[in-house]
Amino acid sequence: MIIGITGGTGCGKTTLLNLIEEMGGTALDCDRIYHQLLQTDSSLTQAIDARFPGTVEEGVLNRKKLGSIVFSDENALKDLNRITHHAVKKEVLHRLENTPALAAIDAIGLFEGELAPLCDVTVFVSAPLEDRVLRLMQRDGISKEYAAARIAAQHSDRWFQEKCHHTLYNNGDFVAFRAKCIAFLTSLGIMKEKP
Repeated sequence: MIIGITGGTGCGKTTLLNLIEEMGGTALDCDRIYHQLLQTDSSLTQAIDARFPGTVEEGVLNRKKLGSIVFSDENALKDLNRITHHAVKKEVLHRLENTPALAAIDAIGLFEGELAPLCDVTVFVSAPLEDRVLRLMQRDGISKEYAAARIAAQHSDRWFQEKCHHTLYNNGDFVAFRAKCIAFLTSLGIMKEKP
C-alpha cells in the first residue's frame, strides 16, 4: 500500500511519515528528496538558475533569495514547481521500483507533482495557522512575516480536503496527534490495535 500524505508546510505531516517508517515502511519525504537533489543533480540547479538568475551562486541555491521571489509571485512559484516536481517525481519512481509492501509519499505538491496517482489512499494533514507559523519560525529560523508569506502562497485547507480521501487534524500536542495517526493507520488495516 502506498499512502500519499499532503498538506501545507508546518502542519505535522512528518509525524505520520515517521510512524510509517517505524513500522518498516518506505518513507519518501519529497522536501528532503528535493534538498538532496539540489546537492547531487546539477541539471536541477541549472534549470532553477536559468529561470531565476542570481539565485544559484557557485552551484549552491540561495533558498531565502529564491523564496523572496516565489512566495510573492504566483506565476514564479508555478514555474519553480514545474521544475522541481519533474525532478522529484523521477526520483520517487526510482525509489519505488522495488515495490515495497508499505510506502508513504509526503509531498505538499502531491497532486500538482502527479504523485497522487501512485497512491492507494491520500490524507491531508491540517493544523491551526498560528501553530504552523510558530513551527516554521522555530524549524527554519525565519521571521513571522516570512513564515506567514510561505503559508499564504500554498493551497487552502478546503483545496486539500476536496482532493484527499482523509483529513487528520493536528490541533493538539505531539502525543495526541501521534495517537490520531495510529488510529488512522489502524482504520486502514496497516496497524493492529493493542489489546
